[in-house]
Amino acid sequence: MAPFINSFFPFKMNLDRIKFGGTLVDLHPVFQRKCFTLENSILSHHSWSARVAKSLCISGKSPVKFFLKEYNCMKDLLEISCGLDIHKEKIVACILKGALGACTTTEIREFTTLIPDMLALRDWIVSENCHHVAMESTGIYWIPIYEILEEAFSGDITLLVVNARHMKNVPGKKTDMRDSEWISTLLRAGLLNGSFIPEKSIREFRHLNRYRKSIVHDITSQKNRIEKFLQSSGFRLSSFISDIFGTSGKNIIRYLIEHGQIDKNALNTCLKTQTRNRMDEILMSVNGTLSEHQKSFLKILMSHLDSLNEHLMEVETALKEDMRPFALQVEQLNSIYGISTTASCAIIAEIGIDMTHFKTAEHICSWAGLCPGNNESAGKRKSTSITKGNPYIKSMLCEVAWVIAGKRKAYLSAWYWRIKQKKGAKKAIIALARKLLVIIYTMLKQGTLFDESCFEIRRKNCEQKKLSHYIRELEKHGYLIQTQEA
Repeated sequence: MAPFINSFFPFKMNLDRIKFGGTLVDLHPVFQRKCFTLENSILSHHSWSARVAKSLCISGKSPVKFFLKEYNCMKDLLEISCGLDIHKEKIVACILKGALGACTTTEIREFTTLIPDMLALRDWIVSENCHHVAMESTGIYWIPIYEILEEAFSGDITLLVVNARHMKNVPGKKTDMRDSEWISTLLRAGLLNGSFIPEKSIREFRHLNRYRKSIVHDITSQKNRIEKFLQSSGFRLSSFISDIFGTSGKNIIRYLIEHGQIDKNALNTCLKTQTRNRMDEILMSVNGTLSEHQKSFLKILMSHLDSLNEHLMEVETALKEDMRPFALQVEQLNSIYGISTTASCAIIAEIGIDMTHFKTAEHICSWAGLCPGNNESAGKRKSTSITKGNPYIKSMLCEVAWVIAGKRKAYLSAWYWRIKQKKGAKKAIIALARKLLVIIYTMLKQGTLFDESCFEIRRKNCEQKKLSHYIRELEKHGYLIQTQEA
């Protein structure tokens, strides 16, 4: 490529710099990288080819001015910046230093992901007096590095964990050293937006909440496994008992484990409350005998289920202890009907209590994945389904939305049923989940409780506007409307 470019450009140059008018201009970020980030309003270019250079010369445009114009789009905002390319076993760090608008000096070092080497990385960044560091959000490998670096300069450091899609390099020019240098270049130009990383106390609280959710999933899987085994053994207990893991269902299963079969008298002692009304039908569903192998295997399954339930209780006890610093915020969220303490803890663990991280309610909805994306090409709008976002907060808000939808007399429930008639149940649930997140954002930002009366005032205003509209339409057709005194 270099011989062809030298034949078109009447100046001395190589792949890193050009010499024009006696001035050495560094074109490394534009020419050698040949890539800008589209996410940050910078055009994404393919590799420069002979066709591009010929078109510039034929049109009378100076190739030098063209490159300089593109380069000037990336104005330096930081005098020193550091980019980290993180992998499972190594870290490649690049520090760019230099005055604003001038050529930079580059220093690249490699470190392992062992704790002593990560501490050495922090000491090197501190020795270079670099207060701005950016890294890719590579799986979970960035977490220990982030926690070590956030203690540098006594917390006076700006750390950005950036989505890899927002700073993707050109294929064919990708190495670890170039990636770290490209990250540092974009950070120096102020073209990177960091992901939302809450403070350490919220991150630790998040660990327990997400682990609790995984335990609940394990319990559900184990219950399904037991139900599947009972069905394969010829016992149709779930056909007549809605919850076979309630008091009556567990009594029957334990009796079957011990004796292998059950008669009417034993069934009468196992059943509780209204399940006794269907005793004959339940007796028919369990009219069989378990072999020794089936009894021992069912006992193993039930013991594992009991251990999971005990472990869940331990996790919830730890959650209550960690919840104390956020008791005020939990009380605020509990004021919304349909949100329990468990749901409040899960929501706070994901979004935190400091809403200044999100500029507006629209920003937090976009981060959570509760708003449609943009997909337009050639003037045609394609699929604009909701984005991926944060699956934990999204699933919890959807669960709360289903609970609220069952409360017919509430304003939010009425709003859901109105949307459901137009868009369907699934889209209405997503819309209600988004509305809930906006309400939660406002409550945490203003420090207020949920007040249903404000929605009642709004409902009355909407009814009055609708009534005024009907009156005007009738008056247009010659009708005389007279209000009737109460």
